Amino acid sequence: MRIDAYEDPGTPDRRGGWRYLAWLVRRQWPRCLAGAVLASVWMVLLAATPYLMARAVDHGLEPGDMGALAGWTGAMVAVGGVNAWLGVMRHRTMTKVRMDANFRTVKVVVGHATRLGAALRGQVGAGEVVTIGVGDVQTISTSLTAVGPGVGAIVAYAAVGGLMLSVSTRLALVVLLGVPVLGLLLGPLMGRLQGREAEYRERQSVLTARIGDLAGGLRVLNGLGGKGLVADAFHRDSGRLREQGYRVGAVTSWIQALGVGLPMLFLALVTWLGARQAAQGHISVGELVSVYGYVVALGWPVAFLIEMGHQLSRGVVAARRVVAFLRLEPPPDEGTRDAPAEPSVLHDPASGVRITPGRLTALVTTHPSEATDILDRLARYTPSDATWGGVPLTEIPLTQVRARILVADPEADLFAGPLSTVVGAQDMPSRGADSVAVRLRRVGATSHNESADAEQRPGADERAKLTAALHTAAAEDIVRALPDGLRTPVAAQARDLSGGQRQRIRLARALLTDPEVLLAAEPTSALDAHTEATVADRLKQARQGRTTVLAATSPLLLARADVVHHLVDGKVAATGTHRELLDTEPGYRALVARDDEGAEDTEGAAEGAPAR
Repeated sequence: MRIDAYEDPGTPDRRGGWRYLAWLVRRQWPRCLAGAVLASVWMVLLAATPYLMARAVDHGLEPGDMGALAGWTGAMVAVGGVNAWLGVMRHRTMTKVRMDANFRTVKVVVGHATRLGAALRGQVGAGEVVTIGVGDVQTISTSLTAVGPGVGAIVAYAAVGGLMLSVSTRLALVVLLGVPVLGLLLGPLMGRLQGREAEYRERQSVLTARIGDLAGGLRVLNGLGGKGLVADAFHRDSGRLREQGYRVGAVTSWIQALGVGLPMLFLALVTWLGARQAAQGHISVGELVSVYGYVVALGWPVAFLIEMGHQLSRGVVAARRVVAFLRLEPPPDEGTRDAPAEPSVLHDPASGVRITPGRLTALVTTHPSEATDILDRLARYTPSDATWGGVPLTEIPLTQVRARILVADPEADLFAGPLSTVVGAQDMPSRGADSVAVRLRRVGATSHNESADAEQRPGADERAKLTAALHTAAAEDIVRALPDGLRTPVAAQARDLSGGQRQRIRLARALLTDPEVLLAAEPTSALDAHTEATVADRLKQARQGRTTVLAATSPLLLARADVVHHLVDGKVAATGTHRELLDTEPGYRALVARDDEGAEDTEGAAEGAPAR
């Protein structure tokens, strides 16, 4: 039985933590059954050893029958060898059970996160998702040991109780009643652990999210002088999490201490009763030896039962968190009207912005968040009265909107992998990546049309599109500077590239999709004036005849726009060309002139770091 990390994980049971764990078991029930059988036989054979030893003493050693002694001794050796093999197979099977549960949970969580899409950030924090992926998944998979050693412990416990009946009814009753008593004593602690563990996980997810925010905005915080304030807040939050961790550890320590101490007291009682009965002549010497052996053999199932309870208590907490995440649903898509068949006007009544199809439009505002809000409304990322060709966006199926309208976020995530994959050229063979790199080196600043006329070999069209996207984003130098070109591995979020390089890679990725409508927020804010001017020229040429909206205040971009909307307090105050607004709108002129003064210093340190 192998584990396919790419198979369909199935539809999880989202009705509760226990049901989710049961679903994981059902999805691999043959493997779980094999683990339970192997563990049961393994533990029962552990108890068979003292039984064989008692027979060897009573029928071989005590009467002096060397043949019987040799036979029973050989049986013990054979059982030990078989049990060693069973132990190996049990461990392998349970490892597969845990790994399957791990992969399956990861796949359902990632798949659901993908299905939520843009709605994810509005419903759950990034720290929650990270905590689920890093901690809860592992806890859930570990808790599935209950289907192997846990079941085996119950079977072995019953088997030992049955064997003890052949020795002494009193001892058998003590054994059979001992574990339920242990369960009653440890049960309240298990319930308390679930509560403490749930609170700890919640605090951990919040702190994880703050760590991510700090890592992403540390330079800005340092520049504004707010690093100390945030560091103090983080110190307080981490202190609370540490205290909560101590509370979880305190309950866990009591469970583990009682889990070790109480069984020892229970087994000591069984041993004492057995010794008294042997001294009184109620049981033989061999039976006394078997009692000692049964006591040792009981140590395994009792320990596994207590560990099973502990792991299940933690596992159900983690499963409830996963289930809560899986219950999140994106906003209902009630669109029933088709999107316009031809490029049409996008209109945002809240701001008065009207986007004419096939033109390069710029949105200029003192507050960038106002322009970003408009782009979100025009792309239907937030509820609004925006229309497309006169049809309300909310009445158009979301799949149609996403297929034709793209928002290029300047802070969009960049995944780790070869640069070609980061840009979005999926499944491009190495030869294709090399071809793009060679072409970029050869033509340098070649035109878009020249790239599109590439030879028609398999994959040539994809390579031509990638070349054109990189050229438009002025990203050729990034490819040339990397040791293996497009095949060079890039770290998550492209942290081994400079800020300006990351921005151009994001722009190239957006251009590669060639959307009908491209909405870009500050696509060149981290570039120097020369590179920004190059991108502006190439972008206007590459998007000729297609709808493009830029939220920017850079005069280098605005001078190339067909239409500029000047926004004041989130509403259109004036519309015209860049030159017309400079001549007629003092507020626009002051805003753009301020940006123009700092244009040469915008790239700064962001472009200063060499590509690695």
